[in-house]
Amino acid sequence: MSKLSIFSEIWIYMKIRKKWWLAPIFIFLFLLGFIIIFAEGSALAPFIYTLF
Repeated sequence: MSKLSIFSEIWIYMKIRKKWWLAPIFIFLFLLGFIIIFAEGSALAPFIYTLF
């Protein structure tokens, strides 16, 4: 299985079940994870961690 298959499964689930309200939650979680991974090794880390 491809690593991107989870995204396609989520998309198909939301499309079939009409659960469009889940999209902003998934987008927020993806962006939050991306920020945490990106800021882990950079000079932005002290500023990001003060938000939490």
